[in-house]
Formats: sequence, C-alpha cells, structure tokens
Amino acid sequence: MQVVSISSLKGGVGKTSVTLGLASAALNQGISTLVIDLDPHADATTGLGVEPGTTAPIGELLRRPRKGGLDEIVSRSAWTLRQHRRHPQRQARLDVAQGSALTGFYDRPDLRPRDLRRLAKVLESSTNYDLVLIDCPPSLSGLTRMAWFASDGVVLVAEPSLFSVAGTERSLRALELFRKEFSTHLRTVGVVANRYREASPEHAFRLSELRGMFGERLLSPVIPEVPAWQQIQGAAHAVHHWPGEDIQGTATLFDELLGSVRSSLETH
Repeated sequence: MQVVSISSLKGGVGKTSVTLGLASAALNQGISTLVIDLDPHADATTGLGVEPGTTAPIGELLRRPRKGGLDEIVSRSAWTLRQHRRHPQRQARLDVAQGSALTGFYDRPDLRPRDLRRLAKVLESSTNYDLVLIDCPPSLSGLTRMAWFASDGVVLVAEPSLFSVAGTERSLRALELFRKEFSTHLRTVGVVANRYREASPEHAFRLSELRGMFGERLLSPVIPEVPAWQQIQGAAHAVHHWPGEDIQGTATLFDELLGSVRSSLETH
C-alpha cells in the first residue's frame, strides 16, 4: 500500500483539486484507493460525492485509533457508480474517510510526538487499498505532521506565483527538518505545478523559476488552469467522467501525474 500526502503550506493553490484529480486517475486505472480528508473544511469529501455525516469522520477514529477499524468508517465515493456504468470491467474501489471540523482538535503546533502516530496506527487496521491519498490542511500544524508521519511520500502543490514558489521552498525545508527529527522513511515525491496559464508571461517566468529551484523534483506533467474545474467539483464528478475534449486532455495529464507519483515511490 502506497500512502501519499498532498500538501501545501499556502492555501488557494488547488491542493484539494490535485488530490481529486489523482483519485480520478486511480479510479480510471482500476487502482483501489482511499482518500483521507484531513482538512477540517472537508472539501475533498464533498468533491467525492459523499454526504457528510453518513459515517463517522476520520477525526472520530483519530481520537480512538486502537478501538475501531478504518474499514468500518469509510464511505464509498459516488464516483464509483458512474465509473462502473462506463466501464463494467473495472470494479475499482474508491473510498473516503470523511473530513469534518472534528479533526481541527489536532491541528495545533504543540501536538505531542505520540499523537503524531495516530493516523499511522489507524492505517494499520486496513489492507483493502493499493493507494492512500491524504488531503492535508494548508498548514504545518499537527494534522499535516500526522499525515507526513503516516506517509511513504509527500507531493507538494504549487501554482506559478511569487508567494507560492517561496512557500514551496519553505515546505521542502520543513520536510527535511521533519525527516531529521523523526528519522522517518518519508520521501519528497516532488512538486506539482498547478493552475498554469500558458498565455501568461508571469506564469511562464514562475514555471521556469520552479524548474530552476527544484529540478527533477518538479513533477511532469504541469497541470493547466481548468475553467470548468469549479463546475466539475460542484457537481461531484470525477474529471475523467466530465465531457469535453479539453477536460479529457486534463484527465490524461492526471493519469500521467499519477504514474509519476507512483513510480517515484517504487524506485526508492
């Protein structure tokens, strides 16, 4: 089972959108996947077509990681039904550990080291998935550190803007310090450049800057800005299920990105 945290220490860069795009690609490829929504805003839960409150949220299990199994609280994403109608031969599993404001209890800088192990302990109770994607809150408080401790690798999301580039550099430094502090096997999978506008000179400059700063750590492909993205998420659809040539082109990019993420973990 590969466990990947999707992180950014700056909000508004499309971190949850990248998480959902990777989940859509995993479903499209028949990979049994769990999305853990650690963000107290629970946007990934909504985008995956899961109605909040249908099962206990992940925050409830974090409070008692030894007393309940992860498989007992996950919800099936609404995307799976649409996928199975389109491709009956692909019976991939896509489940969601629901987010809620309850997880906010752990999103504080003074979280005890033993509490950082809570999510890792929760994940030990399940063997149903080939891939786990953790949507982290946009901060370096307790929840993100808890996710990193439980993960094999971290994908950082950046957009081609000044503050996001600087924030991504800080995130890499934070990852290095975290590895040294806890001696974990955690890998930096790489940086995803998201919401790229090809016609923008500023975006072209910042993308070049990202390449210069991060080199091979800048993952391929770059994800362009998608005007219909809010509509797709509002309808709780996978990007692979949305009609239109331009959208299907983006879906193909997420297929490639998922391949880059998984192969990066397999080669270490």
